[in-house]
Amino acid sequence: MAEPLRIAVLVSGGGTNLQALMDAEDKGILHSGEIVLVIASNPTAFALTRAKKKNIATAVAWKRELGSQEAFEAEIEKQLAAHKIDIIVLAGFMNILSANFTSKWPERIINVHPALIPSFCGKGFYGLHVHEAALAKGVKVSGATVHIVTPECDAGPIILQKAVEGRQDDTPEVLQRRIMEEAEWKILPEAVRLFCEDKITVENNKVYIKGE
Repeated sequence: MAEPLRIAVLVSGGGTNLQALMDAEDKGILHSGEIVLVIASNPTAFALTRAKKKNIATAVAWKRELGSQEAFEAEIEKQLAAHKIDIIVLAGFMNILSANFTSKWPERIINVHPALIPSFCGKGFYGLHVHEAALAKGVKVSGATVHIVTPECDAGPIILQKAVEGRQDDTPEVLQRRIMEEAEWKILPEAVRLFCEDKITVENNKVYIKGE
């Protein structure tokens, strides 16, 4: 039996998507992958506490302290190399990675975005800003997308999407929570499972899933 792929999860905040991944691992869903490293872009991110409780190695790459995008990405690369990482999962990671970085990991970086791409995505659409924009537009349906990361922000091939109802009395915070619970926490672990089981192929910027 092949060794599980070694997964690094990059985070910035509370780590609820990280928790969903760790829960999936505990349930045996990620049997072909193992979370071995959590890197936070913020030294106070609660996601670090979640990882430490599971005895997962942690590291911090704080751009403010490191001083530049180049130094920031160099620190991430150093940690990835030290832990022999096979796949990177961006789970609430609030930093855009450069083309120089992403080109070194072709089709090996996965991101979860809290909207149905191509709606409400790209530069500036992160965190609550996504849901504020969706509500301002009056959308009846929003949701989440898991996609492969490419140099162009939020433009990589889509692996999975899940729609979530928008409601008239929604606030950005309420919609954010419902999308996390009903979409992000479900499709992110599923997409990672598919990747680790080698069931994803990419052709002409489209994802094809084998045997599902």
